[in-house]
Amino acid sequence: MTFRQFAGIVELRTKIVSLGTYTLAALYVLWTRSSINLLDAAMLLAAALAVDMGTTGFNSYFDWYRNVDDARFNREEGKVLVHEGVSPGAALGVSAACFALAMALGTALAFRAGFAVLVAGGASLLVGFLYSAGPRPLSSTALGELFAGGFLGTVFFLIAVRILGGAADWRALLASLPQCFCIGAILSANNACDIEGDAASGRRTLAIKLGPALAPLAIYVQLAAAWCAGLGLAAAGIAPRALALTLPVAALPAFLTLAAMRERGYSHLTKGPTMGGISRIFILMDAAWVLGYLLELALPGVF
Repeated sequence: MTFRQFAGIVELRTKIVSLGTYTLAALYVLWTRSSINLLDAAMLLAAALAVDMGTTGFNSYFDWYRNVDDARFNREEGKVLVHEGVSPGAALGVSAACFALAMALGTALAFRAGFAVLVAGGASLLVGFLYSAGPRPLSSTALGELFAGGFLGTVFFLIAVRILGGAADWRALLASLPQCFCIGAILSANNACDIEGDAASGRRTLAIKLGPALAPLAIYVQLAAAWCAGLGLAAAGIAPRALALTLPVAALPAFLTLAAMRERGYSHLTKGPTMGGISRIFILMDAAWVLGYLLELALPGVF
């Protein structure tokens, strides 16, 4: 197995999601408490990437096993189990190794940050596995967006805040919501493109329940919620007030990207550019948040 094939199994390009949540959580702690422990930060980053890669690896295996990634409907070069005949056992081995590493790092972090971290981390691993495994995978239901956004956007944010020295309280919970909505929108875009193949394999995603005409609405609603929540949190002082400047600046290119996605339509033929577009929107939103935090850290009292 080559590195490129490994990257395909764990979908390395999608790790911007966990990296984004990690970065925003670290900046939130700096904004609220002014310092973090670098060793904890490094261990947490490694554990987060291991969980994310393991989850994606299991998803690659079980999508192959259930014929969700049917070559008739799938055009993604990264699906190496389907298009390059990579051994499914290799995907299982890679995924199990990633989860083992995450468990080791999580246990070490729990000794430093408390038992609650171990419980939350264990729950994340379980959900990561059940997202694709079991008789009724979470990803095949209408709750897929809720679990993806809820765990990668909110639960991981709160775990990171707790480990890095902040208070994982209701304010941190609210600060995580825009990230949660935006991650849910990514999954909605993916599922809107996969309606044909997912329906053929017996899945019942939210996109399938809404139908081809209404499935894109889930993307638009979640993105609107992410932007509006960010502006509302800034106005309330729960997030940096500088977001009132940075989020509107990022909104214009994000809107133009979304308009191009809508013009192309959502199908397995347009999935490549669609996922590229929703990824750019995600990066734009996270960049706006990062800049908002940095402005307030660099210019305290100005905003």
